[in-house]
Amino acid sequence: MNLLSIQSHVAYGHVGNSAAVFALQRLGLEVWPIHTVELSNHPGYGTFFGRVADPAAIRDLVQGIAARNALGRCDGVISGYVGAAAIGGEILAAVGAVRAANPAARYCCDPVIGDADRGIYVQPEVAEFLRAAAVPAADVVTPNAFELGFLTGRASATPSQTYAAIDALHALGPRVVLVTSLATDATPHNAIDLVVSDAAGRFRLRTPRLAHAANGAGDAIAALFFAHLLRGGSAADAMARAASSVFGILRCTAQAGAREMLLIEAQDEIVAPSAVFQPEPI
Repeated sequence: MNLLSIQSHVAYGHVGNSAAVFALQRLGLEVWPIHTVELSNHPGYGTFFGRVADPAAIRDLVQGIAARNALGRCDGVISGYVGAAAIGGEILAAVGAVRAANPAARYCCDPVIGDADRGIYVQPEVAEFLRAAAVPAADVVTPNAFELGFLTGRASATPSQTYAAIDALHALGPRVVLVTSLATDATPHNAIDLVVSDAAGRFRLRTPRLAHAANGAGDAIAALFFAHLLRGGSAADAMARAASSVFGILRCTAQAGAREMLLIEAQDEIVAPSAVFQPEPI
């Protein structure tokens, strides 16, 4: 299986493509990474060096892959952190080129906009591009709870509100919706929920809440979920496999007290999670 992954990249740590590419390769997938930004480290450290990619450079890389007659063998495109609105147009152009070469290919948009702790941390025009253009073009979307609210203008404080927001997101175009980092009034204080929704129904998965947080977990879970989905599993099964793997990695990270996600040290969790969480229909 071959995936085109258009996301951020950091030299130090594991976020964006620096998380997704290895996780996907460890599953046995071929990954063609294109970076929307090149940074020394993720901005959570307070200081970082690097720059946003030139949109023309992204276009050139896609054209170069196309020149190898490879796009017809591309099974899917996943996008993450965009960096600048002009890059968004190049991402959708890449999706269009892949779909033209392989109509069966699917597009997963991880709409990186912000989170409950920090609010919106991308440029306003990037957030609007994701809502108005990228999400409607996607087959699969993987927002966190905060991003679900931004994209739909709806709250997710209760299960019923969450389901209404998911329905509103489906109405924009995506057939598969995975919501992460969800805590409604029905979620125990020591747990965190994920919900997936597609034509087969809605399913919830609940894991223990870890006190230790690490950047890049959302990037990894989106990539793994998309991979398992493309391999033919149900959306519920793909959620269970991806969430179990990322939970195992984060638990190892928490036990070590590490600032960065221990993706390499805990890589066995990607293929054989030490704890497997089961989804339940809702």
